[in-house]
Amino acid sequence: MTLTFELDPPFDRPLRDGITALWADVSNAGGAVGFVPPVTAEDVRPELVKHLTAITEERTRLLVGYDEEGTVAATAFLARNTHRLMSHWVWLYTVMVHPRHQGRGFGRDLMAAAADAARSIEGIEAIRLTCRGGTGADRFYAACGYKEVGRVPGAIRVGDGDDRDDVIMLLPLG
Repeated sequence: MTLTFELDPPFDRPLRDGITALWADVSNAGGAVGFVPPVTAEDVRPELVKHLTAITEERTRLLVGYDEEGTVAATAFLARNTHRLMSHWVWLYTVMVHPRHQGRGFGRDLMAAAADAARSIEGIEAIRLTCRGGTGADRFYAACGYKEVGRVPGAIRVGDGDDRDDVIMLLPLG
């Protein structure tokens, strides 16, 4: 089984509901995508609306991976950098693969598709992302070619007495 990736799919109710469910499922499985479990679809929806606003304003592009049944199985958001001196790279946000599909190489497939998507944007030379320390995500991104370029100790508070590093990573596309 493989995922089929689509950049900038038409956004409709099934896609919205699919991303919302994916985000809640990933969060509840311990994924570091902006929430701490337990999370409901209603918790996630306002964050998705922020992404959708950016898509409507053409500041963000959506990459979706569908499984063989056509279900949303993976996502990533590529956001243009709004600073005029940094417009040659994009941010990669909310990188998710559904827990039932993890361990099959789909995360690497998603990261490769995200790099291809970034290369398709005129003038883009690199991708930056941040990830929560202590999750192993930095090792995963490093295995996908990203280099750690910075770390802010204790910048992410996931709970009382549980502060994590904010790890900044970069993938040159050249």
